[in-house]
Amino acid sequence: MNQLQLFLPCAAGVEGLLADEVHQLTGLTGQDLLTGRGGVMASASWRDALRLNLHSRLTQRVLIQLSQTFYRNEKDLYEAASAVAWEIWFTTQQTFKVEVTAQHSPLTSLNFAALKIKDAVADRFRAKRGVRPDVDTQWPDVRIYVHLTTDHCTLYIDTSGEPLFKRGWREDKGDAPLKETLAAAMLAASGWDAALPLYDPCCGSGTIAIEAAQIACGIAPGSLRRFGFEKLLPFQAHVWQVLQEEARAAEHAPTAPIFASDVAHRMVDFTERNAQRAGVGDVVQARGGDALQRMPPCETPGLMLLNPPYGERIEAAGVAGVSSQNRLDSAPQRGREIAETEGGGEFFSQLASHWKKNYSGWTAWLLTPDLKLPSKMRLKETRRIPMWNGPIECRMFRFDLIKGSVRDKL
Repeated sequence: MNQLQLFLPCAAGVEGLLADEVHQLTGLTGQDLLTGRGGVMASASWRDALRLNLHSRLTQRVLIQLSQTFYRNEKDLYEAASAVAWEIWFTTQQTFKVEVTAQHSPLTSLNFAALKIKDAVADRFRAKRGVRPDVDTQWPDVRIYVHLTTDHCTLYIDTSGEPLFKRGWREDKGDAPLKETLAAAMLAASGWDAALPLYDPCCGSGTIAIEAAQIACGIAPGSLRRFGFEKLLPFQAHVWQVLQEEARAAEHAPTAPIFASDVAHRMVDFTERNAQRAGVGDVVQARGGDALQRMPPCETPGLMLLNPPYGERIEAAGVAGVSSQNRLDSAPQRGREIAETEGGGEFFSQLASHWKKNYSGWTAWLLTPDLKLPSKMRLKETRRIPMWNGPIECRMFRFDLIKGSVRDKL
């Protein structure tokens, strides 16, 4: 178990940041750590796989690659899965599930492909043990992942269980919560120094602020949850216990103040409760208030990081919002992915004016799908970073705030 091939999937645009994180956690370099499309490949140990599950903020899962073979049809998939020694990973008393993803696969049905692989796993157990494990598509003990390209089939066994953005602290959430892995990617991309004050003025249920507070306190993101590897045969409780104890010993007092606010007091309550469960209830300072009116939360300039409201949430953004009746008339299914509304330009221009007047010396980073956001704010961005929020292509814009507009100084 000391020469495993790991694949760590992540959101598009995050691969380089994830590779840096894996290097920091494991020390891997060179050919042992390769950046690919949609993730990072690592030649690592079983202990590294456990450590990455516990500490990685950016990957979605930690997968162990078991085979990669050429295929042309479903029969080839069956043979590939039959050749894997599944019996060294789990038992016939456990349940399993097969999930298939594909990119330019010639096969007409991924469901049929998954069925053939499931049959191969069951048939191998029956041949080796005399009985076969059951399938559970809802809460399986073991998850098998299959990725198909034009001509190659790669088989993985999952060590994470539930996806890693599920940190174990979120019980209160809004209609479209930001995933914890994306919030962590925003923090990493911004280059935030964990000694610098951080403020999210549109905090929602607190994801960005809570991720930042855990970083500032050295709290491992997986410290509150269970993992799939705990049900795999190579799992040794004493090894895992040592890693957990090391993580707890590394926790410390916060290195920076963390602030959050939202125009909806209900969201502030959610942030406070989530922060308490995440172990940072005394670190995140959450307040109610309109982003267009809130003054800087501290005297020392810091970094603002936000996924600003758009869709129906921008219509409820206080003094820049539209009337209550218009909000009621809005379709309830509209979400944050709708970037342009009639009030959007007005909100962002007013937000920029407020920042230029009151937040001199601060740096602001905004994640948005609206590529025209800088012109709406009448600000010139100093950086733009591509990033995906699920299927939505976004940009992170950086604004270095000074009094007056750029145009005023020309």
